[in-house]
Amino acid sequence: MKVLSRYLVKEFLKLFLLCESVFVFIYLMIDVLQKVDNFIGAKASEEAMFLYFLYKIPFIMNNMIPPASLIAAVIFFSTMKARNEITAMRVCGLTISSASRPILGIAFFIALFSFVFAETVVPLASTKGQGIWKMDVLKQDPGLYYGKGEIWYRGQDTIYWVRQFDGARKMMEGVSLYFFDDSFRLRKRIDARRAVWENNSWKLENGMIQEATENGEYKLKRFDVHYVDLPERPETFMKGTIKPEEMNYWQLRRYAATVKDEGYDNSRYLVDMNIKIAYPLISLILVLIGIPVALQLRTGGTPLAVSGGMAVCFMYILVFGFSRSLGLSGVFPPILSAWLANLVFAFIGIYMMMYVEK
Repeated sequence: MKVLSRYLVKEFLKLFLLCESVFVFIYLMIDVLQKVDNFIGAKASEEAMFLYFLYKIPFIMNNMIPPASLIAAVIFFSTMKARNEITAMRVCGLTISSASRPILGIAFFIALFSFVFAETVVPLASTKGQGIWKMDVLKQDPGLYYGKGEIWYRGQDTIYWVRQFDGARKMMEGVSLYFFDDSFRLRKRIDARRAVWENNSWKLENGMIQEATENGEYKLKRFDVHYVDLPERPETFMKGTIKPEEMNYWQLRRYAATVKDEGYDNSRYLVDMNIKIAYPLISLILVLIGIPVALQLRTGGTPLAVSGGMAVCFMYILVFGFSRSLGLSGVFPPILSAWLANLVFAFIGIYMMMYVEK
């Protein structure tokens, strides 16, 4: 690596680590202020509160990598411009592209690190953190178990198995209910394709009932619609909802395939699965945009350049969130939903880099 390239990479990394630290600290402090009352109200121990926020740090770090990369690039190149270092490089025959190449290279390695970090450390830490939140703050019923996407719940005389639970629509898909007598002998089983919370009871659709008779055999009855009164409400199962950051790419991929094989819509899982790959590259694309943003501003200096960088980051979040929502609703294919923002802003960044050379 040339002397100039080493200098550029070294100075950029210093700014990136500083921005990352500041953003993580601000995010963490806001999160602490928002949730400390929940821990106090639940009378959770100080150790539980400390461990929860400790386990939250990897997730925050990964989320702050893209904006930290953008702001670091903006500050770095606007400072070089203010010191006339860009002019000096041009006098020596260097172009903006050649000066940007080492920064884009290190941004690519930052994106690669973000992907590996999100696949290894973040799911493990997030799972442990969510476990503390559910048990110590929400006082989750220990009978609720969430594993590999399914919910197992043991009630007073009933065991639930739910393939997929939608808390927003208060609906279960792929439901099996096991009813036991006092001697823990199975007296009835209900299987349904769907269960919807309606008029304070569960409305089961497209299923069958197996019920024990006096002679020990089981009679089978199919139904289109069947209402059943159970003490468990939708809120009971909302506690067990797993979040995307608790699974890595391969876990999401396996679960999406399982859901599809069983005849259910797996679009939401495919969207999140593709986002697992698309999200780390945001850092590289934002750096690609941040360089011309810093160099094209004629007045205002670094503060105005940083403001412009934050505006770009805000617009990126809007487009990314909008395209994801279209993917979840089925309007866009999952892969297009995950990659649309990256494609749009990559083209914008390339155009701006070409324009700044003129």
